[in-house]
Amino acid sequence: MLAGQRLALAKGLLVALFDRASSARAEAALVGFGGTGVELRFGPAVPRWWNERWLRPLGGGGGTPLAAGMRRAGQLLERAAHRKPLQQRWLWVLTDGRSGELPVRPAQADQIVFVDFERGAIRLGRCQQLAEAWGAMWITPEELIG
Repeated sequence: MLAGQRLALAKGLLVALFDRASSARAEAALVGFGGTGVELRFGPAVPRWWNERWLRPLGGGGGTPLAAGMRRAGQLLERAAHRKPLQQRWLWVLTDGRSGELPVRPAQADQIVFVDFERGAIRLGRCQQLAEAWGAMWITPEELIG
């Protein structure tokens, strides 16, 4: 995610997604996963304003702990399903998919969108594979912006 400004683009898209959640008064959470760790950076709550502190520590490079990130997201979605069972729950996964892990689909996600940041001559195609296996939407950042 570090090459070609992909991490900066991902952070910009996160700001736009949180702005959309704020306008809709929808709850959102931000789970960062990269390198060797997973961390809840915000929420779940309705974002009333944007805070640079949520994004600054998010890094890239060194492999993606995708399974751990999806487990943490699944826990948050499970909790949300118990609190508000009629609420629709979306999971947006912004990643380059550079992971050898094949995580389990979070059961309580009603809709899943993979935003695939993988670039370069040699592509693994894991985001697209997971999207197909999970019945999720698969898009590139350019399609989301465009």
